[in-house]
Amino acid sequence: MPGLSGRVLVVDDNKVIRQLIRVNLELEGFEVVTAADGAECLEIVHRVRPDVVTLDVVMPRLDGLRTAALLRGDVRTRDIPILVISACTRPEMDSGRSAGVDAFLAKPFEPAEMVRVVRRLAGWHGVVAPGDVEPVRPAG
Repeated sequence: MPGLSGRVLVVDDNKVIRQLIRVNLELEGFEVVTAADGAECLEIVHRVRPDVVTLDVVMPRLDGLRTAALLRGDVRTRDIPILVISACTRPEMDSGRSAGVDAFLAKPFEPAEMVRVVRRLAGWHGVVAPGDVEPVRPAG
């Protein structure tokens, strides 16, 4: 039943990837809104009020890591869980964690794993390591 699992803002400049993520999340009951890049994400995030944002890293106008940092810097969006779905390098992952990214999923990804991670983030704001389904609590 749509909307019961929450609302996800899917941000990726590749239309095929956006649709792949959208369809898989909608099949699991999520309401999905899409944006083509980080700038569009920032234009609509306050209106959409998502429970989770997924971001690609490499996008025109405003990349995913900068978008994540801007979301974290805004009092209205700083608590929204962020999942980066991208072919990330280790330095990009480290930068993403510094920017406030909650989880990473490498492209190409298994749709079922993506749904599990989004579901987890929609209900718990912790860090999810690549390949993990369970959140990994930071040491300390």
